[in-house]
Amino acid sequence: MFVRGIRGATTVEHNEAAEILTATTELLNQIIAENSIIPEEIASIFVTVTTDVTATFPAAAIRAMPGWELVPLMCSLEVPVVGSLPLCIRLMVMVNTEKKQDEIVHVYLREAMRLRPDLSKLTKA
Repeated sequence: MFVRGIRGATTVEHNEAAEILTATTELLNQIIAENSIIPEEIASIFVTVTTDVTATFPAAAIRAMPGWELVPLMCSLEVPVVGSLPLCIRLMVMVNTEKKQDEIVHVYLREAMRLRPDLSKLTKA
């Protein structure tokens, strides 16, 4: 078994708690669906946000999902690079899996698809 990182990112239109929580839940649900994972397989999730996402912790959305109460979560700020994508939420889901690296499906939604167009093409949503 390997520990693999699954990348995901999304954006919100406004720095509002409800929108941040909804976008985070949508992103994680898409990662789960694309990679057929369950909470018990998750080693940890690292969440980052751009400096303009301040209305709530995105990890609160994950913590509220049934069965995800014990998954270790950590939030942090992205490096504030000039010209970077604003209002962005990123996830690094560390999962224990038998999948090979090239079998992992990374998920980029909304404006975050611009971050990795090479991987966004693989995303079904």
